Amino acid sequence: MRYSIITINYNNRDGLRKTIESVVNQSCRDIEYIVIDGGSTDGSVEVIEEYAGKIDYWVSERDKGIYNAMNKGLAQAHGEYLNFMNSGDCFHDNDVLINLPQDADEDIIFGKALRSDGNIWSPAGRMTLYSLCIYGFNHQSTFYKKSIFDTDRYDENLRLLSDWKLTVKCIVADNRTYRVVDNMIAVYDVTGISSLDAGARYREQDIIMKEMFPERIAEDYMFFRRLRSPLLEDIAYLSTRDRLHRIIIKITRLAIRINKKISNQ
Repeated sequence: MRYSIITINYNNRDGLRKTIESVVNQSCRDIEYIVIDGGSTDGSVEVIEEYAGKIDYWVSERDKGIYNAMNKGLAQAHGEYLNFMNSGDCFHDNDVLINLPQDADEDIIFGKALRSDGNIWSPAGRMTLYSLCIYGFNHQSTFYKKSIFDTDRYDENLRLLSDWKLTVKCIVADNRTYRVVDNMIAVYDVTGISSLDAGARYREQDIIMKEMFPERIAEDYMFFRRLRSPLLEDIAYLSTRDRLHRIIIKITRLAIRINKKISNQ
């Protein structure tokens, strides 16, 4: 089986229906579908039951948070590649999976996402610690080889960025292979908790960096994040072309030098 699609839901009935429909209507049939519900009381279970014939595994029970629920989904997955399309998000169109490169054998595949505010999120061309810290990536538009989870799981002690921590470990620490594709994968709901609370997101990133890397590397990262330039906030949307990417890097480096000079005065 090529793909396992996993949906996590809690009391988001309407979002869940949208997500389920985008999965079960995929033209690619070499998939299994898993839904993990956290014991919803808003009618979500009735929605799941409505589509039960097209869902390979589902459960509705209390969990310990989103990453605990995601780890539950991992335990039920059998596909070569895993994707988390959580309730409220959906595939961009019905041919997303069938249009992915069939020869792909990398550990992680990164794609593009259309944000619900109309902006397009594009991954960096090269995945490094720098690009993952500054640009990030879109979890819904990412496919992970199941073999990654033979040794790794999502850190259930984190609230917002366990997926970021796992991906940084895979790419930077474990040097796993990856491919960046130009395919539009997901429509991403920007009203989710990890999107709205930017301050909490940055604080959790700092915790992860201090845990994973030597102090001086972590300090450099946190200094860069403190720049908080509006330009830096928009880099992910601007850097869709390589030449523009290089221009942005030059501007960013200039901003760092200026900021250091000001700090030393």
